[in-house]
Amino acid sequence: MTLLAQISDLHLDGSERATRRATRVMDHLRSLPQPVDALLVTGDIADHGAEAEYEEAARILAAPFPVLSCPGNHDVRPAYRKALLGEAPGEGPVNQVHHIDGTAVLMCDSTIPGRDEGRLDEQTLAWIDDTLTGLPGQTRALIAFHQPPVELHHPLPDAGRLQQPGELARLLDAHPRVAAVLTGHAHTAAASTFASRPLIVGPAVTWTLRMPWEGSDPVGRDQPPGLAFHVLDDSGRLTTHFRVVL
Repeated sequence: MTLLAQISDLHLDGSERATRRATRVMDHLRSLPQPVDALLVTGDIADHGAEAEYEEAARILAAPFPVLSCPGNHDVRPAYRKALLGEAPGEGPVNQVHHIDGTAVLMCDSTIPGRDEGRLDEQTLAWIDDTLTGLPGQTRALIAFHQPPVELHHPLPDAGRLQQPGELARLLDAHPRVAAVLTGHAHTAAASTFASRPLIVGPAVTWTLRMPWEGSDPVGRDQPPGLAFHVLDDSGRLTTHFRVVL
């Protein structure tokens, strides 16, 4: 069994509010009686993509378990690489694979610089294909990126969802070892399906999106930050539990 936590959309901007909310979530995760095997952070870590925001993120996200991240549409690749990952700045997609307790977690870059909507470009799709093909034996896999590839029935996230999702769906058809797809971006915890697999949208740390049937104000800034716990069992079945941190 692999136990993963997921947070998303911290939008760190140097404000006391953003810092407090992200710190509260990380303090909660670090205090769990049973530590998670890893934490996934699915994008929009910084609000403006400034190096100082990623330096703060590195401090807040420091943990005794692996912390795996991918960029979102608010993130800026060169500063993200330099200040958060400790790599040389670069403009290309930030794609990384991590092996966690027999599970390969592919953290993929679905961002289009300067745009809200996303796309897994040819380089990233080829990287996903090569990485999955090269996994040994019965290794299970999860794929994570920022923008959801399906409609969530709210105009705000739906305007910025993943473009050309059929390219990823066709790729996943060739790789049955992928157990689920995990995303962020929408600021609402959601569960759907994509390419005959579970699609889990992690809740946001910074604020929660209210759906159209919940009222005219779409932003629940007074709602507590959220997180998800994913349990991938030995059969390859994913179970997700959503929580808020009070």
